[in-house]
Amino acid sequence: MHLILTGATGMVGTAVLHHILSLPATSPIAQKINRVSIISRRPEIPLLQHPDRPKQNTFTQVKVLHHTDFKDFEKDGLLAKLKGEEQDQKIAVIWALGVSQTLTSSEEQYDEITRIYPLEAAKAFSQTLEPKQLNFVYVSGEGATPSPGFMTPLFGRVKGRTETELIELMDTQPYSKNLKVFNVRPGGVDAGAEADQKIVNELTHANDGGTGGTTRNTLGMRAMEKLLLPVFRSGVYKAMHSPTAEMARVMVELAVGDGEPVNVRGAEAGGRTLRNVALRRLGGSVK
Repeated sequence: MHLILTGATGMVGTAVLHHILSLPATSPIAQKINRVSIISRRPEIPLLQHPDRPKQNTFTQVKVLHHTDFKDFEKDGLLAKLKGEEQDQKIAVIWALGVSQTLTSSEEQYDEITRIYPLEAAKAFSQTLEPKQLNFVYVSGEGATPSPGFMTPLFGRVKGRTETELIELMDTQPYSKNLKVFNVRPGGVDAGAEADQKIVNELTHANDGGTGGTTRNTLGMRAMEKLLLPVFRSGVYKAMHSPTAEMARVMVELAVGDGEPVNVRGAEAGGRTLRNVALRRLGGSVK
């Protein structure tokens, strides 16, 4: 299987990549993923350059594809590079590319990055790469809603709309022949709760994830880390806590799975949209 990853300089994408690199080479999941293609505006991915990066997974080949226009996947021959020499029977995508609404210059720019980019990717990968099955995992977030009200913030409206349009795309010809969508909604993403996530925490505080500001350096993020994450770590509100190791494992398992709807409490949209409590149940931390 070919896994395509975006957002590999942000916290969620770094955690996903860390998990894949940490898999024992003989593990069933590692053996499913013969190659990972990271699509990135940056030619270098901090985790891959780090001397202490995980090295257990010697089976999966990782390649970085530098790309700057996420509305045009034909540009720079990206689709041809993704297709490679052999036809992929099954492709998994984890779309972790995103930006805080506070770091965009307008609602239009936020909508373009958050909604247009993943929709265009799903269409292009489904049609041009032509796998028999395309599992597309879109990283949304708690607070997203397909039914926004007057008080719903911008991110909730846009992410909710994106979730809906991706699911609709799954039922639209010609994409319905191979596209399987999962929208996942992490809560308080936390790389500081586990010792083996130290490198993820370090890297995503040190780089800007391609957004022009450090991924954890906005006022809101700093406030969440100081005030909310300690509460989440205490176990008071597990349903809103997203430790990165568990979160990444569940996302990868969804991506490489059979693509069928998930039957778990906390799932919405017929098992296609998974709230954080559903992700934690899949991870085994919440009953």
